[in-house]
Amino acid sequence: MEKYIYSFNGEETEGDASQMNLLGGKGANLAEMARLGIPVPPGFTITTECCNAYLQSGGDYPKGYADQLEEALTRLERSMGLTFGDPDNPLLVSCRSGGRQSMPGMMETVLNVGLTTETIPGLIKKTGNGRFVYDSYRRLIMMYSDVVMEKAEGIETENGNAIRPQLERILSAFKETRGVESDAELSEEDLKEICIRFNKKVIQVLGREFPDSPRAQLEGAIGAVFKSWNGKRARSYRRIENIADNWGTGVTVQAMVFGNMGETSATGVAFTRNPATGENTFFGEWLPNAQGEDVVAGLRTPSPINEATKREKNKAVQSLEAAMPDAYRELESIRHTLEQHYKEMLDIEFTIQKERLFMLQCRVGKRTGTASMVMAMEMLDEGLIDEVTAIKRVKPHQLNELLHPIVDPDEERRAKCLTEGLPAGPGGAFGHLAFTSDEAVKLAKTHPHVILVREETNPEDIEGMRAASGILTARGGMTSHAALVARGWGKCCIVGAGGITIHPSLKKMTIDGTTFKQGDILTLNGTRGRVYEGKLNMVDATEDPRFQGFMEMADKYRTMGVRANADTREDALVAKSYGAQGIGLFRTEHMFYSAGPEDPLFILQKIILSDTESERRSAILELAPFVKQEIKNTMEAMDAMPVTIRTLDPPLHEFVPHARAKQMELAEALGVDLNEIKRRCESLQESNPMMGHRGVRLGISFPDITEMQVRAVFEATAELAKSGHHPQPEIMIPVTCDVNELVFVRKIVNRICEDVARQHGLAGLVYKFGTMIEIPRAALRARQMAELAEFFSFGTNDLTQLTYGFSRDDAGEFMPTYLENKILPADPFQTLDPRGVGELIKIAVERGRKTRPDLKIGICGEHGGDPASVRFCYKAGLDYVSCSPYRIPIARLAAAHAAIEASEKDEG
Repeated sequence: MEKYIYSFNGEETEGDASQMNLLGGKGANLAEMARLGIPVPPGFTITTECCNAYLQSGGDYPKGYADQLEEALTRLERSMGLTFGDPDNPLLVSCRSGGRQSMPGMMETVLNVGLTTETIPGLIKKTGNGRFVYDSYRRLIMMYSDVVMEKAEGIETENGNAIRPQLERILSAFKETRGVESDAELSEEDLKEICIRFNKKVIQVLGREFPDSPRAQLEGAIGAVFKSWNGKRARSYRRIENIADNWGTGVTVQAMVFGNMGETSATGVAFTRNPATGENTFFGEWLPNAQGEDVVAGLRTPSPINEATKREKNKAVQSLEAAMPDAYRELESIRHTLEQHYKEMLDIEFTIQKERLFMLQCRVGKRTGTASMVMAMEMLDEGLIDEVTAIKRVKPHQLNELLHPIVDPDEERRAKCLTEGLPAGPGGAFGHLAFTSDEAVKLAKTHPHVILVREETNPEDIEGMRAASGILTARGGMTSHAALVARGWGKCCIVGAGGITIHPSLKKMTIDGTTFKQGDILTLNGTRGRVYEGKLNMVDATEDPRFQGFMEMADKYRTMGVRANADTREDALVAKSYGAQGIGLFRTEHMFYSAGPEDPLFILQKIILSDTESERRSAILELAPFVKQEIKNTMEAMDAMPVTIRTLDPPLHEFVPHARAKQMELAEALGVDLNEIKRRCESLQESNPMMGHRGVRLGISFPDITEMQVRAVFEATAELAKSGHHPQPEIMIPVTCDVNELVFVRKIVNRICEDVARQHGLAGLVYKFGTMIEIPRAALRARQMAELAEFFSFGTNDLTQLTYGFSRDDAGEFMPTYLENKILPADPFQTLDPRGVGELIKIAVERGRKTRPDLKIGICGEHGGDPASVRFCYKAGLDYVSCSPYRIPIARLAAAHAAIEASEKDEG
């Protein structure tokens, strides 16, 4: 018969830390601590498999469970010398959840199970402490009615009408009548009266009595903890953390030890190292005469466990080190034992009952990105771990915190969130509100911090976006214009914040009925997608030598290249400083994201709106020097590294002016009237521009535009080569679907290359010719595409869009519902879809390399900076990934992780 329950009690312990999946983190680590001889109250753990069976059957336990429960309970009673439910010598237990991955605060706990009208007198007689007994009983009523009688039964209430807040109001009102602030100041008679009132309220609100049977309490608590796996909080947390729904939780039933038995008793939570900074200092908090929930729920203000971690504001409070030195020394010793054994920073919970220390939990502690890196490097220096382990300890996404200023977590905890959107650009920003690009530029001249607020952005907003500290849009998804540009610049950005209503003409917006005008200050947390009123402090990013050393160490194990998506010399230099090995996507159109009659965008607009070939050619000649110089500057910055230059890609209508003043400037420049300019602009509008006249189609329709761009690349290459540099241009043709498109363009490229080489007196120019694979047909025809293409670069933004039939700018309307209902496991515009888009990539890799074995293959969509997508690219055999400059360290670390995982799998 399958084993569903594992006991832990010193030498008789069943299970250990290796059985995390079966016993959950709490159960496995309690068993491990018991084996190490650490003082752990005995108990038993009901497995995650039992949880899944219980939930799948609708609340029935599997065969054999009942007998195993009786056996485990009898063993626990024997080890404690107490009997569950005995009126004279009662055993009390706790029921706690524990999944294989820590989900702090997401699931439920019930303490003091077994207290009834029959066992209360016996426990009072045994302890001689009636106040403690009634304090424990009122806690049980509060927790049990909340967790078991309400939440586990699916009862949902609003406006503070749930049972727990109502009981808390009774407790608060009673303390007020007694003139006390702390629960600990209430007398035995006070607590007895509170318990009576609690029981009456439970009947009134829930329509049934609080159970007065120890067995009923135990059965109800176990079932409720299992059910909490599917609670709203737990489901939301799993979705955020990508935790599988079928893992289930274990339930640990453990003999109670009491931190609320008086001033010689206490409870606390600690970390073996500082979880915020990584500093090798024992860090934690404690409360005398309390139970564990008092610390984690913030019901009372705890004190530091030691003198070393006191701060100015709490220097007068008593530490555990000073109050109970013997217990503290034992706890400090256990801290070292656990770190040496687990070789990790641990989160521990403890209780002190009449000066005797007990350990209730240890688990790998949550930590900031900064702390992760610091701990990994220090533990490596201490000899606790090796390089591979140190690299694996830091999760790629945590590097965001090291590379961008972030909102001060302490201030954010106290602030009220006004609204939420999609976290499109990491880090934090505060600033004065501006509702147009021009206003943002103007405001930034007098105020260094500006937040640009738009319904959605477009290329004409680029100057305002550049001037702003942060960007907030009401519409758009994770690959919208605002999101793409902001990430590329490392700029804080929140998109799709549907809770805001913008009135740009009135220079104001409303959020939940509150009006904010131009110049008002908001704070954005782009990492979490949250908006706050006023200015919250920022915590500066850290770029110390330890970080550089960590990244160099990771690179030793990385085998896949990492390039940058960069469009200017400045972006290229940033990318280089973050370790880019080249540029995987230089978007020529981004040099046109500017404004003014002297700038390239204005000249490009003249090309687009020209009505004759001579007008167009004249404007092209005018534009060519700008294009060459931008390309030359970038290739010079990335000397001796490849620079993949994509020819003009977006639909032409994106570049035409919409503002009347801009249209008038163009009309004057072209010598036509305003109505004619309007007519020409309107003629460029397309029904579905993302699938319209763009990319290679534009270059074939207007070969002179292609010629100008290619000539600019080769002239920049020739000039750099003659001045002693080593340019490595790669010309990439976008939106292709057939090899004949490449045949057409390649003829132009070959002709221009020979012409430029001859003009500069060079024997030839070294370059690569390739294509973006962003249309499913191109992936399927990869064997033919590789006949001309020397490299492929997957444009996964469009490949995802065209494979799914989702508009990437509009998917935000329905994607949250898809994710909530598990129709899709993840947003395919954020994490590459391995089953559909990924299959196309693998087909293209296999077929392309059959034609050209040395075919270089990369990825340049936004997925290039997503750790899960990087892992897929490694497995698919890509040579490199390319991403925004500020995501390069993330991609480097993710690529190192992927290589290490593959190596370990091979060795295994």
